[in-house]
Amino acid sequence: MKIKPFKGIRPPKDVVEQVQSRPYDVLNSEEARAEAQGNEKSLYHIIKPEIDFPVGTDEHDPKVYEKAAENFKTFQDKGWLVQDDKEQYYIYAQTMDGKTQYGLVVCAYVEDYMTGKIKKHELTRRDKEEDRMKHVRVNNANIEPVFFAYPENGEIDALVAKYTAGQPEYDFTAALDGFRHTFWVINDEADIRRITELFAAMPAMYIADGHHRSAAAALVGAEKAQQNSNHRGDEEYNYFMAVCFPANQLTIIDYNRVVKDLNGLSDEAFLDRLSKHFTVEKKGPEIFKPTRLHEFSLYLSGNWYSLTAKPGTYDDNDPIGVLDVTISSNLILDEILGIKDLRSDKRIDFVGGIRGLGELKKRVDSGEMKVALALYPVSMKQLIDIADTGNIMPPKTTWFEPKLRSGLVIHKLT
Repeated sequence: MKIKPFKGIRPPKDVVEQVQSRPYDVLNSEEARAEAQGNEKSLYHIIKPEIDFPVGTDEHDPKVYEKAAENFKTFQDKGWLVQDDKEQYYIYAQTMDGKTQYGLVVCAYVEDYMTGKIKKHELTRRDKEEDRMKHVRVNNANIEPVFFAYPENGEIDALVAKYTAGQPEYDFTAALDGFRHTFWVINDEADIRRITELFAAMPAMYIADGHHRSAAAALVGAEKAQQNSNHRGDEEYNYFMAVCFPANQLTIIDYNRVVKDLNGLSDEAFLDRLSKHFTVEKKGPEIFKPTRLHEFSLYLSGNWYSLTAKPGTYDDNDPIGVLDVTISSNLILDEILGIKDLRSDKRIDFVGGIRGLGELKKRVDSGEMKVALALYPVSMKQLIDIADTGNIMPPKTTWFEPKLRSGLVIHKLT
């Protein structure tokens, strides 16, 4: 894998907490407007620039993208974002529930994405790619990083540990979720060279989160190469910013489903249809969470049920067929509830496990939804097996937590 250090653009220590934000795709315009209220230094003015316009302004309006670039320039002019004077790597650590994961902030190579060395496990939507491409083009920068996993490596762990034993550049706990974010700079030339060499020996890296940002960053890089008649291949636009974590430090949490109706079936008929492929056991009103692969939790009319997939309903040797999302999509959502396309069907919604199963119960009890289905989370091994075999995960399969904060460091393409 080809990576390089870069001259990061980042906030001075005293303003980092005002600048940093959640990533653009985990909140809507209204929430961004509320979070940035009274804070002119919030990165939302760059990544959600519609908040600087009247409520209801289309976020895809050309003037909104232009506002992002204008605000990015203002942030630099006012000294809220300052470029480092030498190329370096950075370490970004996140702590959730007492567990810390340590990521290296690097520039990944566009060509590695184009040739499939940077492996993906999700399909991307063209409209969402185009939105992020416009954002990269207009700012001429990767404002937000993507989230990669790499095969764990003892020597990299030791190098990272050497720096994290020292004083961090940034260290704060986000008020919203209580997660801690810590950041160090790797500036020793020998260490920078060694990290580059160790990554060069890796056969692959994996996109964990940020498939649309990765696609957009790589496509803009490729576009710039095509437009430059003097293209050499070492220009900054040939690289995009990624935070790379050892695969063994990452946690994927459950990603659950709620459905509006039972496709014309009564509760009894629905449970009866389920018993063809699953062993159904009523658990009662107390929240029940799946504890192993091929066990599901169902919430319907005030009761929780455990569903265990019967032998023969899945293939343990098929990296896609073994997934609980595949089993539930085929045998429950499609076969019984008539939901064929998870991406476009308006009868289904998805709830990240970070909100807990109580959120599923709430949405059903309110009458908004009729039934909820909780899944056992996918493992990193399953994700890597899928990416390595060139397969694609079904939609809404993986939820990584904690999410990367944006605004700790930015990568300019020139």
